[in-house]
Amino acid sequence: MTRPILATIHLDAIRHNYAVIKARAAGSKAFAVVKANGYGHGLLRCAAALPDADGFATLEFDGAVKLREEGIRQPILLLEGVFDQVELAEAARQDFWIAVHNAEALAWLEQTKLAKPVYVFLKLNTGMNRLGFPAEQAPELVARLKACPNVAGITLMAHFACADEPAKGITNQLNRFETATAGLNLPVSLANSAATFDYPTTHRDWVRNGIALYGSSPFGLSKTAATLGLKAAMTLSSAIIGIQMLQPGDSVGYGAMFTADKAMRIGIVACGYADGYPRHAPNGTPVLVAGQRSRLLGRISMDMLAVDLTDIPQAQLGSDVELWGQALSIDEVAAAAGTIGYELMCAVAPRAHIRVA
Repeated sequence: MTRPILATIHLDAIRHNYAVIKARAAGSKAFAVVKANGYGHGLLRCAAALPDADGFATLEFDGAVKLREEGIRQPILLLEGVFDQVELAEAARQDFWIAVHNAEALAWLEQTKLAKPVYVFLKLNTGMNRLGFPAEQAPELVARLKACPNVAGITLMAHFACADEPAKGITNQLNRFETATAGLNLPVSLANSAATFDYPTTHRDWVRNGIALYGSSPFGLSKTAATLGLKAAMTLSSAIIGIQMLQPGDSVGYGAMFTADKAMRIGIVACGYADGYPRHAPNGTPVLVAGQRSRLLGRISMDMLAVDLTDIPQAQLGSDVELWGQALSIDEVAAAAGTIGYELMCAVAPRAHIRVA
């Protein structure tokens, strides 16, 4: 390794977080959601860390195939289903479970010759208004699926829009789901990470946890990952590669977005937006230098960013910098940058070196 930008993946944290999820949803099975390359942590890496997981959920078909090729025998749920009849036939051969959320996919099930029946998660729209049939159609849809020889079994599925916002909550969506599915007596999957932690009545047969698995809070800073018992599964770090001395009136970086009002010492860090750090992170975004809390100064450039070393005299060329991770919460960095931890961890670029801890 030459350039010091480094993403350290903490597999023990992923295992710990899955155990926390299972404890929260005791009595339910838990999908480990590994879409988007395991939220940037590595699809196969995450799966290997969880050999006893109840199941895995993703939406990239090729990723699901890779899991099977690596010997993963647990259920693998395709969260967006399949995109054509060829994929449906292959899903049956691979023994994937599939979400069915539109009329075309239902027709494919009824028309396609499959090697064996597939297990179906019937996606019902209760107010999220992304994917899914209107919840009120559940009885007729279930009847069609039960009559279809290509269907091995059915779980009812919905997704909450505001489980992470207590002021809005899930009451309307949950009531709509319950009314629409009354008497169907089928397994149910409702809870995402936020609902798993805040709404135990939604746990049912399967919970689906993504962000919590990787040690970020679905609630941001209103309820931190630490208070939920979660551990960060990724540390993004780099090092000081340059030092500058500023005088009052000197500015930093493109656009002169920061101007010193006193004599200052600043460090230049080998990390920029081409590494996945958010370009829109403002002055004052927290960072750790040599284990001490500091702040960003100026605009993030493609390959570098600047940090304040004025009160960190021990910081020198080569000093460690933690951009986020086990000592500095990704949710705090995301909040300062006006985004969410999900975006940061998924955006880490391939040129960042990976280390598995």
